[in-house]
Amino acid sequence: MDFLRTPEHRFVNLPDYPFAPHYLDVGGLRMHYVDEGPAEAKPILMLHGEPSWSYLYRHMISLCVAKGHRVVAPDLIGFGKSDKPTDINAYSYQQHMDWMQSFLDQTKLSDITLVCQDWGSLLGLRLAAENPERFRAIVVGNGMLPTGDQKAPAAFKLWKGFALNSPWFPIAQIVNLGAARTLTKDERRAYDAPFPDKTFKAGARAFPKLVPMTPDDPAAPANRAAWKVLEAWNKPFLTAFSSGDPITRGGDAYMQNRIPGAEGQPHITLKGGHFLQEDAPMAFSNAIIDLMARMDARPPAS
Repeated sequence: MDFLRTPEHRFVNLPDYPFAPHYLDVGGLRMHYVDEGPAEAKPILMLHGEPSWSYLYRHMISLCVAKGHRVVAPDLIGFGKSDKPTDINAYSYQQHMDWMQSFLDQTKLSDITLVCQDWGSLLGLRLAAENPERFRAIVVGNGMLPTGDQKAPAAFKLWKGFALNSPWFPIAQIVNLGAARTLTKDERRAYDAPFPDKTFKAGARAFPKLVPMTPDDPAAPANRAAWKVLEAWNKPFLTAFSSGDPITRGGDAYMQNRIPGAEGQPHITLKGGHFLQEDAPMAFSNAIIDLMARMDARPPAS
């Protein structure tokens, strides 16, 4: 498989991202991840989506680590400091799942609290459903696990067409448009850093077309099977959606009604756009920190 590796100098002096790099091999490709906080602590696994990378969680990583938690935040293949196959057809939903399963197996993470957004939810919810014994809780912000059985929002269809067909695919501007606040020049540089030119962007362009849009999508059966697990999920399931995301609006109520572990949780709506990690990092982090405190305070099962 032909792939590119972003030169390290692209990541020098990024604001608020002092984290040491960690790498492992998944299917012959190098995957980068952040691993901060006490190694013995129960991990928080933060999964980014499209077209961002672990930089999206920079403030939340620091806030959660400051409270004594361990945070692990990988860069999906095709993003961030991870390798980037150059052929758009090298990316599939199942291939991303295979890469993430390899990551999970090699890191040997357990007692995981999953935090996911956008494509981090499409992968993370599947990952938790297929490895339920390794996850203790799930927090979803602006994400979903689609099966192709529901109609996609018009905004998403426009986004898919743009990603596949536009000759211009400005990563930092896309993230900036998806946030309610205006990113600084250095923050925009950080989002552009993984992509020196268009040859590095195949993974970012591929993601929208991989979302199941019809019931016969190749990923639909596995996602339906994952929903069977989630419909019996009694461990904590918390939603922290934003108030200003036209693509995922209403997904929080849908999951609250369908997943047993959501009952009685203090679900919140945060002020912000699609990238709520940029708009409300403290409120999002506090929701996670409070959830973990409640879980740690529970008496052990008899």
